[in-house]
Amino acid sequence: MRLMALAATLTVVVPLVAHAQTTPGASAPKPPAPTTTRRAQAQDDRTQPVTVDADKMERFGKENLVVFTGNVVARQNNSVQYADRMEVYVDERGDRILRTVSTGSVRIITRDCRTGTAQRAEYHDLEQRVVLLGNARVWQEDNVVSGETITIFLSQDRSVVQGGRQERVKAVFYPKEEHTPDRSASAAARPAPPTCEN
Repeated sequence: MRLMALAATLTVVVPLVAHAQTTPGASAPKPPAPTTTRRAQAQDDRTQPVTVDADKMERFGKENLVVFTGNVVARQNNSVQYADRMEVYVDERGDRILRTVSTGSVRIITRDCRTGTAQRAEYHDLEQRVVLLGNARVWQEDNVVSGETITIFLSQDRSVVQGGRQERVKAVFYPKEEHTPDRSASAAARPAPPTCEN
């Protein structure tokens, strides 16, 4: 009975990593960080281990592919990604993640509390690029950006949001308010900000 319970959750630690979870960042305006700082941060993330928990893991050696299915949770350096299925493509030696593809109820929470959702998420390590596809949304506090596709260039702190055939790009940014006695009335009219939970 204990062995069956242990088999229900697999944990795998990969030495070099995908920042897929990465930092979706097409949301709230904030002071720009120096490019060198962003690049250093991205390089630091790439050296951190990725821990993946799932119900099932399959390895396909010839394709350099590892597939995780069932309640997949991937964590790296205080970022987390949830999905129903995650394909992890590694280099020929198997010691570096080149690309990940996540599908089914994809949700990403970055270490700076930005949240992204989409039907599919792709991470490309060489370009340090995350692509959220299909009803993609990224938000932080009350600010939200949505479109058919959101592409985030991690080392550049740059995002591109594209609309689809049915819907255009939408963005809502709330100004920061000072504390006043009447603030509670205006805050009640807005949706509650998401909580940053890992």
